[in-house]
Amino acid sequence: MRIRNRSEQKRFRTNWSTTICAALLAFMFIIPAIWLFVGSIRPNNEILATMSTFGWDLIIPSRLTFENYYHLFADLGFGAALWTSFFTSGVTVLVGLFLALLAAYALGVLNFPGRSIVFSFVVISFMMPFEAIAIPLSQVFTKWGLANTYLGLILPGIANGLAIFNLRQYFMGIPKSFRESAKLDGASEPMILFKIYLRLSTPGLINSALLIFVGSWTAYLWPLLIVSENHLQVAPVALARAFGEHASSYGQNFAGSVILSLVPAVAIFALQRHFGRFEWGSEEK
Repeated sequence: MRIRNRSEQKRFRTNWSTTICAALLAFMFIIPAIWLFVGSIRPNNEILATMSTFGWDLIIPSRLTFENYYHLFADLGFGAALWTSFFTSGVTVLVGLFLALLAAYALGVLNFPGRSIVFSFVVISFMMPFEAIAIPLSQVFTKWGLANTYLGLILPGIANGLAIFNLRQYFMGIPKSFRESAKLDGASEPMILFKIYLRLSTPGLINSALLIFVGSWTAYLWPLLIVSENHLQVAPVALARAFGEHASSYGQNFAGSVILSLVPAVAIFALQRHFGRFEWGSEEK
């Protein structure tokens, strides 16, 4: 009994030590996020003044104010840019997810000559940095008359190789007997895709949708290259105007960064229960 109690006490002390170390490490990583949020609700002239020494005034403002958020929307026109980001990201997710669904089904379920070669190109597409092709691609889009258009903003994001890869791996985990049974019943491939695979792929679809959404929501280089008109600028590019040639507003920049970070964070938090979840297991039973 004593040996057992000693082992339990030792395990208890180890767990507490690990928990304390993890909490301290998490606190160190969360300090910049807290400083960012506090900087968005404190006077602009206090942001840099409180960085000279590490103290409580770094994360506790002298007074709370929402003037940074007000000037962000009133002076920079951040609301219109935010709407553009929502619209382009929403359309990109809808169209990109549909294309990823078709491509993943073909590459993960169907057998056709050259499937492995096509899949290799898909993998290469998301391993290659977009910055490497952004400038020549923007020149092609300008020649096609797609500059300063919503279509020009949306098109590069709909073919997301990582989303295709994610859905393909998910489809390959679904038992092949489901498709074989449906084929015996006379179901066509589109029917199998939308009636069986689509219904069993909610977690995979959500994961892929988040990948496409985050990629479109945080895009900066491509909108900067393809759009020159202010009414079509997305939120990250519009936020950069907080830093002018002769003046800069860290408070407005912090406020915009909080908003831009909050949207994907809320989406991921709301949908996190679907991550890595395979629903077909319960169906198979």
